[in-house]
Amino acid sequence: MAVLLAVASALAYGTGDFFGGLASKRTSAVAVTLLAHGTGLVLSLALGFGTLAFAGIGPTWTDSAWGALGGACAAGAIVVFYEALAGGAMSVVAPITGVVSAVVPFLVAIALGERPGALGIAGAVVALPAIALIGREDPEARMPPGIIGKAVLAGLGFGLTFVFLGHVSGDTGLWPLVASRMCSLLLLGVVMVAVPARRARPGTMPYRLALAAGAGDVAANGLFLLAASRGLLSLVSVIAAMYPASTVGLARVVLQERLRGWQLGGLAMAAVAAIVIGLAGA
Repeated sequence: MAVLLAVASALAYGTGDFFGGLASKRTSAVAVTLLAHGTGLVLSLALGFGTLAFAGIGPTWTDSAWGALGGACAAGAIVVFYEALAGGAMSVVAPITGVVSAVVPFLVAIALGERPGALGIAGAVVALPAIALIGREDPEARMPPGIIGKAVLAGLGFGLTFVFLGHVSGDTGLWPLVASRMCSLLLLGVVMVAVPARRARPGTMPYRLALAAGAGDVAANGLFLLAASRGLLSLVSVIAAMYPASTVGLARVVLQERLRGWQLGGLAMAAVAAIVIGLAGA
């Protein structure tokens, strides 16, 4: 069950990124993220009060703190990630960010005492190059100085988001996501005020795309919380980090973008990795 939830989380993360990426082509990425996270806060509050009313599940300080830390890392990572994409080729930035976001929670979980076993480690080893291959588009792309550092920093932020959300107890429903989005909105608001951003032309603000990105983000984080509460963080985080697969798939279906041979190979490797990790009992 944990593996299926993690796979669903990866699909939702990638879908949200796809819509967020489309929206960011029309206006400031920070503005799009701010609107998406605002949508996420509203949805999280609705779901939280729903669980409180029907199941008596309320927030706790501890889980809310873990959620807030995850939100802070996510907000910082998104800003740095979009800066890296703006200054370099996605074919280099995305694979680096994806691999780092998978390695960080895996290593942290191992350091904290998780033992996924030989089969689980084998699945993780297969997943890492799969993530890199799926996100890579042009092997000849050149990278300006400093962009690789930003890509690594963004991956570190996303990886720490998985770590912090993975420490949520699982007994407070989706309330940690409320704290997460409140914290990320605060930080993004500060960035929006402090850093001059490109404004949308009248009538071009992609509200629907940003709202879809926010809904995908809430679904992804909620599914990840459920997966992490039922399986090993070291394994479910690796599966969730394979989110570029759904982004690439949607780009192929919606935008008619051509998949390269190595991307197809990466998708096949990702499927094998998910099956192996599932057999390991994540």
